[in-house]
Amino acid sequence: MQHDRTSTKQSNLLKGWWKVYHINKYYYVLLIPGLLFFLVFNYLPMGGILLAFKEFNISSGLWGSPWAGLKWFNLLFEAPDFWKALRNTIIISFYKLIFNFPAPIILALLLNEVRNALFKRVIQTVVYFPHFLSWVILGGILFTLFSVQTGLLKFLGLSISPLMNPESFRGMLVLSDMWKEVGWGTIIYLAAISGINQELYEAARIDGANRFQLVRHITIPSIANTIIILLILRTGHILHVGFDQIFVLYSPLVYEVSDILDTYVYRTGLTMGRYSLATAAGLFQSIVGLMLIIVTNGLAKRMGERGIW
Repeated sequence: MQHDRTSTKQSNLLKGWWKVYHINKYYYVLLIPGLLFFLVFNYLPMGGILLAFKEFNISSGLWGSPWAGLKWFNLLFEAPDFWKALRNTIIISFYKLIFNFPAPIILALLLNEVRNALFKRVIQTVVYFPHFLSWVILGGILFTLFSVQTGLLKFLGLSISPLMNPESFRGMLVLSDMWKEVGWGTIIYLAAISGINQELYEAARIDGANRFQLVRHITIPSIANTIIILLILRTGHILHVGFDQIFVLYSPLVYEVSDILDTYVYRTGLTMGRYSLATAAGLFQSIVGLMLIIVTNGLAKRMGERGIW
């Protein structure tokens, strides 16, 4: 009897799954390219993690190279350049988190209050556009703009570019990253704002609430979970501050304040050929990022938010 009930339950479960698949089969087909992308570029390369624990030799290959244990991690943590790169990474990431994370939230709130549709679309287009340009192009614009020979600095009579000054270079990284990404980040928050029940605003207006009060008591609390989720994801990338941006903009004059873990991995792994050491540094970044996501997600759930899982 018990066996028959179990079989019937399993049969009904399979029928339910098949029904769901049959209804959504075309959506599953659309998922295939995305799943293949993550499989090929995110999961299969994980096998390369073994490099961090091996005495890698190109002629012997990954599997033929002898095991080295934690040798490369010991060398990594003893290298002064690694700690300098780690310090710069944390400082730059902290600056971007403090100034650039709230920027798209503020911009989305401001755009949401604009009533002129044409003006709103123009502003959105202007602030979105830099996202679609590569850092190579934006770097060329910045170098031209802040050139002491031909750019804005010559007009102002300044003799040193902020891109060549260690004291101002980090500030330029933060501002240029904000210029490029702030518009794109507002898309998520505007989408979240558009999903707020308009009856909440109508009830608040009847009670005499002004625009500022509507934003403070309805808009921000309604998108708080979206903000928390994006903050958790951003925290997980705290040791990844944008290799392409810094690689394009930095120079020997600002190496002391701009050399980060990503450029350290690039320089160590590709230019010096120390692939195992570079893999150890990259694995360290990933582990720290995973730990930060777990911690921040736990804190978010304790604060009453849903978190990622």
